[in-house]
Amino acid sequence: MWFMRVISLALMLCCALSKVELLAAESVVKTAHDAANELEEASMRLTIAKAKKDRINALTGTIRAFETALSSFRASLRELASTKQDLKTRLDLREENISRLIGVLYSIDNEPAPAKLVHPDGPLKTARAGMLLSDMLVHLQRPVEQLKYDLETLKMLETQQADSTAVLENGLRELQSARSDLVAAASSRDGLPTRFVDDPSKTAILIAAAESIDTLIKGLSIYSPHELAKPLPDIKASKNLLPLPVHGRIVRNFDEPDASGIKRPGIVIAAYPAALVTTPTAVTVRYQGDFLDYGLVSILEPQDGILFVLSGLDKTFGRIGEVLPKGSPVGIMGGEAAPAQKILQESLAPGGTYRPETLYVEVRVNEKPQDPLRWFDVKEDKD
Repeated sequence: MWFMRVISLALMLCCALSKVELLAAESVVKTAHDAANELEEASMRLTIAKAKKDRINALTGTIRAFETALSSFRASLRELASTKQDLKTRLDLREENISRLIGVLYSIDNEPAPAKLVHPDGPLKTARAGMLLSDMLVHLQRPVEQLKYDLETLKMLETQQADSTAVLENGLRELQSARSDLVAAASSRDGLPTRFVDDPSKTAILIAAAESIDTLIKGLSIYSPHELAKPLPDIKASKNLLPLPVHGRIVRNFDEPDASGIKRPGIVIAAYPAALVTTPTAVTVRYQGDFLDYGLVSILEPQDGILFVLSGLDKTFGRIGEVLPKGSPVGIMGGEAAPAQKILQESLAPGGTYRPETLYVEVRVNEKPQDPLRWFDVKEDKD
């Protein structure tokens, strides 16, 4: 009978989001809101850093903080988009049942009054039908309320997405401006401590004679210019605690072969375009420049006998012989920073996020390569 059809449709509508899932959706919105606030605060700090006296340190710290906040923000955008899509899919699946329920209720309304009130099998069945109808209307209220709640949740997710877009666009503008200021300031920086004065002619001969990174490092150990300052302190106590030089994700481990089957004694970190690369500790710049197929290379010496080799940079800071303090900018990754619209599109795409730039990192102790993951505290990006 018609009331059985209504009951059946009402039960099908009960496949709304469970209470746990609805709470999860609210949690996603809160996470996105918190991430947006964090990004907004980082943007404000970028603006303040431009006016500080020590602009290089201020900008470096705030840019790294912004990149950390941006990582959390990207992750929250992906979660927000995924939750919104799941909710829309559920609502779409129930759309047909909603239409059928409305059709049944409309047909009931158009029936003659006696047909609604009198059962053809007699007064007993009429009474039972009335009782069923009374119970059914109570149960019908539940999916209707859930549907209303789902639609409100969907609106809440869409509002948060729109608000996040505005925060992201403003933050990226500040980041681009801060990066430009940092490049200008770091490129013309003077007054850093100097451990030795580079002899360009000897360095040029060394690079021309080097046939591999191994021979270059051996040459650097032989070529020991007269030191003007004391060696840097021992960092072995910081082993396993040094921060990664760039925000990113490890995509190839120590001695792991690449797609061509070639093994290299270092790790590869996938990073976003224009990401800032910083020194994990105080270091002496032993070499900066292009080298074979490594691209632009920076070789840093945190203490005698230990070298950090970074390659894949688009721009480097510092001069050979200078001492860079911990957390100083040593370079910037290549590529163009993604605009807000591209980041939002990535948040909707399945799979991994877009990280086209790669930083290759080696650690050499007495010329011998060691696994960098035994030196660095690997805290990968959240997104």
